[in-house]
Amino acid sequence: MEYIDLQLIHALQIDGRAPLRRIASVLGVSDQMAARRYARLRETAGLRVVGRLNPRPVGQTVWALRLQCVPSASLGLAQALAEREDTRWVQLASGGTEIICHLAVHSDSDRDALLIDRLPSSRRVTSITAHRMLRLFKGGPTTWDGPTAALSREQMDALAPSYPTPHSQAAPVQLTDLDNVLLAALNRDGRASHAALAVEARCHESTVRRRIAHLRTAGALFFVLDVDERLLGDPSGTAIWMSVQPSQLAAAGAVLAGHPEVAYAAATTGRTNLLANVLCSDDESLYVYLSDRIGTLLGVDTVETAPIIRTLKRDGAVARNHSFGIGERR
Repeated sequence: MEYIDLQLIHALQIDGRAPLRRIASVLGVSDQMAARRYARLRETAGLRVVGRLNPRPVGQTVWALRLQCVPSASLGLAQALAEREDTRWVQLASGGTEIICHLAVHSDSDRDALLIDRLPSSRRVTSITAHRMLRLFKGGPTTWDGPTAALSREQMDALAPSYPTPHSQAAPVQLTDLDNVLLAALNRDGRASHAALAVEARCHESTVRRRIAHLRTAGALFFVLDVDERLLGDPSGTAIWMSVQPSQLAAAGAVLAGHPEVAYAAATTGRTNLLANVLCSDDESLYVYLSDRIGTLLGVDTVETAPIIRTLKRDGAVARNHSFGIGERR
């Protein structure tokens, strides 16, 4: 991938709704080049911007699910989970015997419909572990830069949005019917224009503009970049589940958030109480990370790793196929 592509990806990670004209100016390229590169990345790398809700202010609860499955049935079950609107980051792990996914629900009944009624009734699922997310240390609005950190500090500051970074302590926000329409559209395309959103919501463009600004200012809405990370250097993903002494949990989470290998880190309920997703270039890099980074964290009693072998869904809806994997869905 060319350096200009990495710069464009990094710019969109900073503000997914930044106008391409503004991005082109900061990168020092023409508007036409920025537009061409953006269209090319959408086609070849599956790049898309996704509008996401900050869970706690809008009354959502997020769960990390681990499903042990019959190997012959794991792919079909993972694909079914990926099609659900309330799931994201659906992945096959541990040689295809395990499914890991995140579930975001607004009510206990929504949670129970899947965890108590549907999944346990399937003979394909041999065990279920559900971890409720308590605190996010990295991920969501604190986007992982990884190998796309291609901009200078001055460029990053020039692209930084004027809205505050969403956090879990943001004040509650009551979503309206208009918000739900806008959020559904932004989940499909986070860069949809205000004019297009106004047509879908059947309201005035200025109303859409004000409402999106209100949700972003309130910390209820943010935008993430969805791109196939394998095109950024072929890193291998691994889920790491840790049991940490409660007195050291906050410190361990803060340290993980500073590791460039970590794409996601959160404190959870359960027998293991700290979850991290890391991206390493190869097995040797993962070994060094586990021994030199995780091994030196204070308070860590146990560590369990689950190598990711396929990602069926990242943020938002399941995307269409791309040339990086015939028949494979993101």
